[in-house]
Amino acid sequence: MKLILVAGARPNFMKIAPIIRALENAAEFETILVHTGQHYDENMSKVFFTDLNIPRPDINLEVGSGSHTWQTAEIMKKFEDVLKDESPDMIIVVGDVNSTIACSLTAAKMGIRVAHVEAGLRSYNWEMPEEINRVLTDRLSDLLFTSCSDARGNLLKEGIDDGRIHFIGNVMIDSLLKNVDLAERSEVLEKMKVAPGEYAVLTLHRPSNVDSRENLELILPILEEASARIPIIYPAHPRTKKQFERFGLDTRIAAMDGLKITGPLGYLDFLKLVKNAKLVMTDSGGIQEETTVLGVPCLTMREDTERPITITEGTNTLVGLNADLISKRIGEILSDKDGAAGIPELWDGKSAERIVDVLLKEAQMKKDDQ
Repeated sequence: MKLILVAGARPNFMKIAPIIRALENAAEFETILVHTGQHYDENMSKVFFTDLNIPRPDINLEVGSGSHTWQTAEIMKKFEDVLKDESPDMIIVVGDVNSTIACSLTAAKMGIRVAHVEAGLRSYNWEMPEEINRVLTDRLSDLLFTSCSDARGNLLKEGIDDGRIHFIGNVMIDSLLKNVDLAERSEVLEKMKVAPGEYAVLTLHRPSNVDSRENLELILPILEEASARIPIIYPAHPRTKKQFERFGLDTRIAAMDGLKITGPLGYLDFLKLVKNAKLVMTDSGGIQEETTVLGVPCLTMREDTERPITITEGTNTLVGLNADLISKRIGEILSDKDGAAGIPELWDGKSAERIVDVLLKEAQMKKDDQ
């Protein structure tokens, strides 16, 4: 059974790595790794392949950056040629980035089966490009691998056949658990001149936040107040830095003594930084999951989340851009008034193995049909 695995952006690499490793032990599969090049520079892409011990991609589409529409279209055009040349039995896509929907749509139009890892997550916010990518990819997929218990219900409500849905757990957590001890060797804390438990981590990149001057002007007072209470390490996306400059806010950012901005970090450095943080402030998706497993309080600066299980069972609090709520939660965390949190079902480091078990059954069915 010939499989093409697709990765394109930083979050994809953490999800694809354990699947590649699990498939290496199954002789029934021929695998081809395609990197779309959606994230392409050293710190956004190449270092992740090194840190996660992912083999060099067999094919790199080298798409690069652009608008959502342009990027999606470019990936589709280039991926069509790959599918014509390779004629796979199935493609495997992960997450919810432009590469995910672009490759799924191309394969579906060519009659090639699609498996979606991390299916069924829903924010129900159609202003998020990722929500569009998630819903459409799930509709196109033949196999839907879910990471949490509520995802199945979301898919069933949308009319997805239950026989196509497989609850396998969270592959991103597979990567985390495999690498958490290795990450302790990182010297990132020494480089940042911080001690464990005495700093916060910030990630901020979502267009609804950083492409809006109005929202950035709400965020800056929040960061000024928070960084006066605890040092904050901010590995900034290159695009976000450009937005600060574009809106003339870079001087105000630079004036915050308690805010240390770095470039994007490799996986192992960032994992150690988060693991040892007192708290994390983010508008990301996957970090809500990682902090839950690491037991680190997370403040999600969005109005909604596609990962509500990190709130009901984990360490996450949805705070939006509510300065009073954020200040209150930071105070509770700094006073060690946070309660214990749990870890969701099947977030145990064995999700990729369960995916391969399902694929082996698919391979056997294909063999029986021949």
